[in-house]
Amino acid sequence: MTNDKILRFSDSQFLRFKKNPLSVVCCLLTFIIFAEIIFSTINMRVRHESDNPEFVVSAVVETMQELKAKEVVSLDLRDIHSAVTDYFVICHAQSKTQVSAIADRILDNLRDNHHVKPYHYEGFENSEWILLDYIDVVVHVFLEPKREFYKLESLWADAERTSYED
Repeated sequence: MTNDKILRFSDSQFLRFKKNPLSVVCCLLTFIIFAEIIFSTINMRVRHESDNPEFVVSAVVETMQELKAKEVVSLDLRDIHSAVTDYFVICHAQSKTQVSAIADRILDNLRDNHHVKPYHYEGFENSEWILLDYIDVVVHVFLEPKREFYKLESLWADAERTSYED
C-alpha cells in the first residue's frame, strides 16, 4: 500500500512537469548551476595564501643564492589571467645532490624561520626537477639539462622577469 502512494506521488510530480515544460528546464538549469558552483569550489585552488608573497620570493632567492644556484629568476605572473600562482622562482644546479640540497634548504628555511609550509612538493625522488608549491609562489629547482629542455621562462614570456646575481 505504501508503494502505491509513492508511485502516485511520483506520477503526479511527473504530470505536473509534463504540463509545464518550462519548469523542467528551470529545474535542470538550477541543478546545473548549483553543481557547477559546488564542483568549481571543491576543485578551485585557494589563492593568496600569504599576506606578502614578495617576502616569500625574497627568502627563496636568498636561500638559492646561499647555495650557489645558477641563473636565479623570478617571474611575476599576477597580470596573467590564466596563471595559477602569483610568482615562479626558478633556478638550476649542476648535480642532483645540489638540486636536492637547494630544495631542502628552501623548505627548512621557510618552515623554521618564517613559519611558511608548502601546499605541495614533488620531485625529490629523482632530483632533476623539484617543485615546491607555496600557493602564491611556486619554486622550481632544476638540474641544468632539464631546465634547458622545459624552458619555463619562455613558456611564461609574458610575465615580468627579474634576474638575480649568481
